Amino acid sequence: MGLQSKFTVYAAIAGVLALMGGIVYYASLDNVSLEQVEVELADVILREAEENEAKFFVTFLVKNPSEKIFVVPVITYQLYGDDMLLGSGKYSTEDVALPGRAQIFAGAEVPIKNTFILNKSEVGSEIYQSMINNEITNFMAEGMIITQSTWSVVETEFRTEK
Repeated sequence: MGLQSKFTVYAAIAGVLALMGGIVYYASLDNVSLEQVEVELADVILREAEENEAKFFVTFLVKNPSEKIFVVPVITYQLYGDDMLLGSGKYSTEDVALPGRAQIFAGAEVPIKNTFILNKSEVGSEIYQSMINNEITNFMAEGMIITQSTWSVVETEFRTEK
């Protein structure tokens, strides 16, 4: 009787491990689709300017060429203007539960807006004035976008110019 109960326990443990392995495998099937995300820098527009700080709307166009529906909880980026680093920014909806986030359907393109804060002390007076006078016209952003489906989370690096 003791041998049979040990066998039952071992069989149950093996069954649980097999089930967990199956769940991990099933979740990893989404990774290829989530990695196909495309990010394009659509616009950088001055929102307001003060003496030492200016706020810009930075718009990213996120494209979903795959057949999988996903959400974008985080975009972290560094913004360059005329090949000079202006600063870094972060779009985040991590505080919103997955069902409440905007879904990006298969084949869709969704604009995601973020507020970028430019500090005069970090970039210098000359670059700051050029930005608020709209004299810088070539922008580049590079960073990381996180895409998430029900079962999977994937981080993808991007680089885009406007």
